[in-house]
Amino acid sequence: MRFDELTTDKAILQEIGSRLEQLRLNRNLIRTDLAEQAGLSRNTIERVEAGESVQSINLVRLCRALGILSRFEAVFPPPILSPVAQLKLQGKSRRRASKKRSETDDKWTWRDK
Repeated sequence: MRFDELTTDKAILQEIGSRLEQLRLNRNLIRTDLAEQAGLSRNTIERVEAGESVQSINLVRLCRALGILSRFEAVFPPPILSPVAQLKLQGKSRRRASKKRSETDDKWTWRDK
């Protein structure tokens, strides 16, 4: 299964759970042992593998215990700024986003009194 914008959240969670279950089985781990290594309950492992929603910290712990935490780097690469944005920041990090400007924002008009 490929993940894309048309795939439902539930289908994505089920696929992630299935893949994590297969990784666990490939490592010949029972859920109880994996839960102990990850610092989670056996029920949490079952919920993840069933594609149910869990807290993100539980997913991080599970991936760490399975030895795949480094794969998050591919999913969440560090942001790359354009050269112009780098010059504007000059060593500072961006703290907030700004909304998109519309064409009407750029037009100056006299205020009617």
